[in-house]
Amino acid sequence: MRKIIALLSLSLLFNCGNSNDSLTVKGQVKGLKKGTIYLKKANDSTLITVDSVVVNGEAPFELKSSIDEPQMFFLYLDKNDDHKDRIPFFADKGVSEIHTTLKNFAFDAKIKGSKQQDLLNDYLLMMSKFNNKNLELIKAHFDALKENDTLLASEKETAFKSLQKKKYLYTTNFALNNKNSEIAPYLALTELYDANIKLLDTINNVLTKEVKSSLYGKNLQQLIEIIKTEE
Repeated sequence: MRKIIALLSLSLLFNCGNSNDSLTVKGQVKGLKKGTIYLKKANDSTLITVDSVVVNGEAPFELKSSIDEPQMFFLYLDKNDDHKDRIPFFADKGVSEIHTTLKNFAFDAKIKGSKQQDLLNDYLLMMSKFNNKNLELIKAHFDALKENDTLLASEKETAFKSLQKKKYLYTTNFALNNKNSEIAPYLALTELYDANIKLLDTINNVLTKEVKSSLYGKNLQQLIEIIKTEE
């Protein structure tokens, strides 16, 4: 239930804005022969397309959108088949660059542009290490069960839970250290929605005035109020 609330709270109203509040997304997809690239953002609980371009060959693409404040956008690739890949990125006014490959559209993405995206890149790099360790523990737990080694399986399960707590604490500390950035409430909403409410409160209480009044700052406050009401 918390995940649904968090996802809904990340929704935003589409606003055309003015010509000075614009985002330009430039990039290239290596190996792409033909396809359509879409630039999307959240509107209520759905994603809407704000721009698109048909690409033939590996030619660079360029997409544009109005933007009022830093927020998550999504780059979609329709390869004229049943699969549609997407790349999430933290956008702000100005230019964001995304370079990737057709083979691993989302995984190979190299993104640069906003200060928030730079912070997100740092966070995701550490999360990849946590996730790799998670996979190791899951495999070890499965192998132990397969061998009927209940003691080892219990040890791996305990280690898994401990790693999850460390992940929560790292995310909390990362948000606290970046309390003046929209990345802080965003991570609270997307990574800590099912954590102890104290962690969400801790982050919310240290946000700067500007970040508190941002889209994700307001959504975090709303999520906390909903959780406390339910409890």
